[in-house]
Amino acid sequence: MPKGTKICLAVVILIFAASAVTSFILLRPTKRDSSTESVYVEIVQNNKVIYKLDLSKEADRTIRITSDGGGWNDVRIENGQISVADADCPDHTCVKAGVLKYDYLPVVCLPHKLVIRFCGEQEAK
Repeated sequence: MPKGTKICLAVVILIFAASAVTSFILLRPTKRDSSTESVYVEIVQNNKVIYKLDLSKEADRTIRITSDGGGWNDVRIENGQISVADADCPDHTCVKAGVLKYDYLPVVCLPHKLVIRFCGEQEAK
C-alpha cells in the first residue's frame, strides 16, 4: 500500500473516531435525578392527563389507576422515583419497564392506554 494511501486512511480513521466520541458525549440521554432538582411527571390515560406530579415533593405512595375496560395499574412513587408496580395486563411490559429514568423512554401500558412521562415545570402547573 502506498504511503499516501496509508496517511489518508489514518486521517479518515481519526476523523471517524473523533466524531464518534463527540457524538457520544454530546448526545447521551438525559437521566433525571429527583434528589437534586424538581422532577415533573404526568400520568396520561386515553390521551388525557390524569395526574401531574413533582416527584421531588411527593410522599411515597401507590396510586391505582383503572381503565375503562376494568383493568388496572398500580403506579408506585417511592424515593422520588415512579414506576408501575403491578398491573392486570397480560404481558406486564409496563411493570418490566421499571423506574422512569429517561426523557425519551416513557413507561407505557398499551392494553390500558396508560403513559407515564416526564414533563416540564410549565406543563405540570
